[in-house]
Amino acid sequence: MFDVQFFVEALITMFVIMDPPGIIPLFLAYTSGRSTAERKRVARQAPIVAFCLIVLFAVFGQAILAYLHVEVAAMQIAGGLLLLLVALQLLTGETEPPAGTMKSNVNVALVPLGTPLLAGPGAIVATIVFAQQAETKTGGILALALAIAVVHILLWVFMRFSVTIVRVIKENGIELVTRIAGLLLSALAVQLIITAVRTLLGAA
Repeated sequence: MFDVQFFVEALITMFVIMDPPGIIPLFLAYTSGRSTAERKRVARQAPIVAFCLIVLFAVFGQAILAYLHVEVAAMQIAGGLLLLLVALQLLTGETEPPAGTMKSNVNVALVPLGTPLLAGPGAIVATIVFAQQAETKTGGILALALAIAVVHILLWVFMRFSVTIVRVIKENGIELVTRIAGLLLSALAVQLIITAVRTLLGAA
């Protein structure tokens, strides 16, 4: 049996949190100055990294948090701070590596694209919650697995398509989009922290 309703719920939630369209300006910012081939590799590697992390937390997330005695709110605050650091880099234009060093598309795919931008605290927390619900539903595990797979395929599609956008908006356009992305990401980071603090105060 396949729980269609649970699949749709998980798919929509993960899509909104991971926001495939919203990753385009961030992807452009962190691959600025790279060749088309390098951008394609990053577009392929980043969703794979995020997928592996999401699957890891779907399977072992509850056990990991329990073993470390870490609350979900604490993870949200930590993730919010990490995202805030990334946002400040975008706002100040410090996303480029030091002059004279070789750019590493593998590092960009791992951090910050793979995590915390794609597989961030919001996506991880949502995955853990859905994994708990899936255990109580008929076909829930299959529905959750399919929803996770579809979202990551969409992430790849949007980042792969963003390579074409580069040819249209040029480097000056990327610079503008980078600043806007930094502002939006900083707001998202602060909101994560505020939500976690409210949760902690409500539980007190």
